[in-house]
Amino acid sequence: MRVFVTGASGWIGSAVVPELIAAGHQVVGLARSDASAAALTKAGAEVRHGSLDDLEVLREAAAESDGVIHLAFRHDLAFSGSFDAATEADRRAIDTLGEALAGSGRPLVIASGILGLAPGRVATEEDGQPSGREGGAGAEAPASGPAGRLANAHATLALADRNVRPSVVRLPPTVHGDGDHGFLATVVATARAKDVSGYIGDGANRWPAVHRDDAARLFRLALENAPAGATLHAIGDEGVPIRTVAEVIGKHLGVPVASVAPADAAAHFTWLADLLALDSPASADRTRALLDWRPTGPGLLDDLAEGHYFKKSPAA
Repeated sequence: MRVFVTGASGWIGSAVVPELIAAGHQVVGLARSDASAAALTKAGAEVRHGSLDDLEVLREAAAESDGVIHLAFRHDLAFSGSFDAATEADRRAIDTLGEALAGSGRPLVIASGILGLAPGRVATEEDGQPSGREGGAGAEAPASGPAGRLANAHATLALADRNVRPSVVRLPPTVHGDGDHGFLATVVATARAKDVSGYIGDGANRWPAVHRDDAARLFRLALENAPAGATLHAIGDEGVPIRTVAEVIGKHLGVPVASVAPADAAAHFTWLADLLALDSPASADRTRALLDWRPTGPGLLDDLAEGHYFKKSPAA
C-alpha cells in the first residue's frame, strides 16, 4: 500500500514509518521542516512538504494514497494553553482527509488519547463511544477542551457512513522508549530540578502505558486489518501507580521520594499537575483479540530501569 502519514517524523511517527516499510508498504510522510524531510528520506520514505494547516497538501496526498495514518497534532498550541486551537486544527485535517478518501473504502487511522476517559476505573474500547451507536455516529460539532479530541475521534468513526474504513487508536499518556521527550521525561526533569521525586497525594492513581514500538505495530495492523469504525487501545501496562513510578525515578536520580499535597501540585508540577493526578487505567483486551496484537516491548517500569530516561543531554 502507498500510505500517507502525518506526523511521520514525530516520536510515534518515526517508529511507524520503519514499521510500515518493513512490512512492504510505500510511505509518504508529511514534513514541515528540512530536518524532518531529511529524517524521512533517510528512513526510506517519500516526502510531502507541508504542515497540518496546509489542507490542500493533505487533500492531494490522501487522494493519491491507498490509506492514511494521521498522527500529527499541534502540540505547540496545546502545551502553550491553546488546546482548543490544537483540536480545531486537528478537526480540519480530519475533515480534509476524510473528504479525500470518501467513497473509496480506503483506511484512515488516527491517533487519539485515553487519559481521563473513565476516571477511577479501567477504561475499555467501549468507553467514550458516540451515544446511541457503538463505533460510529454522525459527526459531532467541535467541542472545547479534551472533549474536543474525543469529538474528533467520533467524527473520524462517522466516516464509515461515507465508505471510508476509519479506525481510532487511543494512546496512553506514556508512550515510552529511548528518546522520549514527553510526559514521562517531563516528570523525570521535574524530579531532577526539584531534587525530589514527587507524586500527588498517596500516589495510588494509575497511568496506562505502552512501548513506542508496540504502538507503531498497532497502527500498522489497524491500517491493514481494522474493520470500519473500530476503536483500538494501544495499552501495554494497564495501570502503573504514579507513586511506584516516582520511587523508580528517585532511586535512579538519588533524590528523596515524597508526596506533594494536591493544593501544592500546580506549583510543583506546573502544567502537568492536573494530568498527573488522574487515575486512568485502561485495558486492550478487545484490541488484542481483534487484531492479534501482542505487546512485546518492555513495560514502563522495566523501561525506566534501563536508565536512558536519566541520561543528561550534552547541553544539560
